[in-house]
Amino acid sequence: MRMPRIGTRKLYHLLHDELKKLGVGRDRLFAIMKANHLQVVPKRQYHITTDSHHRFRKHKNLIEGLAIERPEQVWVSDITYIGSRQNPMYLSLVTDAYSKKIIGFNVSKSLNASGAIDAMQQAIKNRKYLNPLIHHSDRGLQYCCDEYQQLLNNHHIACSMTESYDPYQNAIAERVNGILKHEFILGISTNDLGLMKKLIKQSIDIYNNERPHWSCWMNTPNFMHQQQTIKIKTYKTKNSTEVILDAI
Repeated sequence: MRMPRIGTRKLYHLLHDELKKLGVGRDRLFAIMKANHLQVVPKRQYHITTDSHHRFRKHKNLIEGLAIERPEQVWVSDITYIGSRQNPMYLSLVTDAYSKKIIGFNVSKSLNASGAIDAMQQAIKNRKYLNPLIHHSDRGLQYCCDEYQQLLNNHHIACSMTESYDPYQNAIAERVNGILKHEFILGISTNDLGLMKKLIKQSIDIYNNERPHWSCWMNTPNFMHQQQTIKIKTYKTKNSTEVILDAI
């Protein structure tokens, strides 16, 4: 199984034709999964990867209230912890906010800026459209430093950052990080950086090309990235009327 921890709703979508022949609807599939203890219970892990106490400029939030309507209108970036205490590793991702496609990534054993820069360089190399583009991230040192900002400036990419510690302000990036960690590599332990890079690369390929997304009407990120006409789904937060585009 290439997506062993995919949610039941997405599993039902992928197996719809086969289940229909068996007379199994969505509710019955939920019951079967529950009876056989096959439902995925999310694991919560929290590691601080953001250092916003630095001398570099922190930019304004340019995407608050912005309607995201096409691929490569907004890219979101984040860094997450994927290693162990004995062998820390960090994953830097650049994700398209509209299609949810992962455009660039880097796996490293350090939290220095080089990993985030490498992921961004990969994203720029993979860029498909030449429309105005906004890059959104937290206020971490990796994104505020001179080298990263120069990379954005060189390619005429506007810089946007979170302005509070509200996790919803960079929810898309954090959600995609969580999908890779908890659906694809959960339980995998290795001290081999090269092997981890291969596992992440394979996971991203499956994620981009095979995993359906609720906000994309159960289309894959790669499909959504190839067109510009489908309006993505949104939902509202529990405590506000703010629209979030990460229900994926």
